[in-house]
Amino acid sequence: MELLCTDRLRLRAWTTDDADLARLADLYSRDEVTRWLGGAPTVSPAELVERWRLVHQLDPAHGCWAIEPRSGGPPAGTVLLKPLPHGVGEVEVGWHLHPDSWRLGYATEAARAVVDRAFDDGLLEVYAVVRPGNEASLRVCQKLGMQALGRTTRWYGTELEAFRLEAPAE
Repeated sequence: MELLCTDRLRLRAWTTDDADLARLADLYSRDEVTRWLGGAPTVSPAELVERWRLVHQLDPAHGCWAIEPRSGGPPAGTVLLKPLPHGVGEVEVGWHLHPDSWRLGYATEAARAVVDRAFDDGLLEVYAVVRPGNEASLRVCQKLGMQALGRTTRWYGTELEAFRLEAPAE
């Protein structure tokens, strides 16, 4: 199911087909990716897909979607828009990209697309959290125009850099 298209990307639901599951297994088994996530997922790729389907089912505005280059090839990674844990209606935008898709602008482009859609649907603000030292994700937050809020342990119980982006005034 397609969510959004940009000039270069198609955002769609992850599936349980063999190619998607293999790409998820590859993405989330890489230390250069998972060290910024607090470790590898503790569930199988198929279970991840099911969890993400449930997030979307609970609220169609939320989900974790495959970032697929329109020029072809495997998904570049995942973009997410979901409630922050222990938050009070706060929504997080995030991205997890495969190293073969780094430095192509896909994270910024995909995040901008889901944030713009969320703002169009009435969301007033969105947050991002980044592990200290993750310079690539810090740059994505800057490119998105997010306001740095400083370090916090509020949502995930570990120290993270927090950012906020408010919906544009009408």
